[in-house]
Amino acid sequence: VDESELLTVPDGWKEPPFTREDNPKGLLEESSFATLFPKYREAYLKECWPLVQKALSEHYVNAALDLIEGSMTVTTTKKTFDPYAIIRARDLIKLLARSVPFEQVFRILQDDVACDIIKIGTLVRKRDTFIKRRGRLLGPKGSTLKALELLTNCYIMVQGNTVSALGPFSGLKEVRKVVLDTMKNIHPIYNIKTLMIKRELAKDPELRSQSWERFLPKFKKKNLKKRKEPKKKTTKKEYTPFPPPQPESQVDKELASGEYFLKERQKKRKRMEEIKAKQADAVKKRQEERNKAFIPPKEKPVVKTKKASTEKKIDIDAIKEKVKNAKKKKLGALPVEEVKLKMAADEKKKKKK
Repeated sequence: VDESELLTVPDGWKEPPFTREDNPKGLLEESSFATLFPKYREAYLKECWPLVQKALSEHYVNAALDLIEGSMTVTTTKKTFDPYAIIRARDLIKLLARSVPFEQVFRILQDDVACDIIKIGTLVRKRDTFIKRRGRLLGPKGSTLKALELLTNCYIMVQGNTVSALGPFSGLKEVRKVVLDTMKNIHPIYNIKTLMIKRELAKDPELRSQSWERFLPKFKKKNLKKRKEPKKKTTKKEYTPFPPPQPESQVDKELASGEYFLKERQKKRKRMEEIKAKQADAVKKRQEERNKAFIPPKEKPVVKTKKASTEKKIDIDAIKEKVKNAKKKKLGALPVEEVKLKMAADEKKKKKK
């Protein structure tokens, strides 16, 4: 047999199931796992618990529901032969506590199905940003989540601060990548496009042994937000080895102005005069502001409209002709030409008679 054939896994190959013949003596020690569940899951768990016990009894694992403490416990028995059955039972009660329905949960007991609980609560600092990105994972009316489920063959449940996924190992790996990328502000549509291309490439047997990098899309990062510039821009001054000059003290200022040599009474009078001058300026400005209301606005200059010229040249001859024509015509009378034609027609009729 060729060595390359021994290294490749044939299509449709499955690992044989673990039976009692593989471990006839059973387990030496009893193992148990317990998990708490929220109060709102109590009614549902009470309803579906008989089904959970029935599913686990096939693998010889006991399940107990404590409603007072609010916990679920699974333990192995003497009849349990599969050592990994307790791990699957532990995952089962974890998923039930995470609001995953029992119709999906019981699939975890199959050999080719696993689960992954991704914690997303601590990946984003701001609560509002976290809610937006979690909503982005769901998509409008859950369309993004449904597309992800179809591409990965996994059941995904977004609940609170965690994302629970249930399906094959290859699908879980993709789901984790998409969820973490979404929380890092990478839209899930990019990963969904990549998954769709990979799905089509997997159908071609020639491309299985080749690299798919050339077919996969490469999305560039776009920083649309520009960096906010500060209002006050500070410019660095040229470096000088000499220190800046020492600022003048109050005494130096008084010596320069000559105020230092004045007496206390004179200093006080000078200060009062300065205050009065400031007050007078303030009163003057205030009065000017008040007087502005009494100043009338400038009127626009009146523009004289030119009178329309009433004098028009009257054609007297044309008016006379109109009057003559009107006199000839009687109201309701026929024109002269029609009257002559009518008279001629009447004479012809008389001659015939």
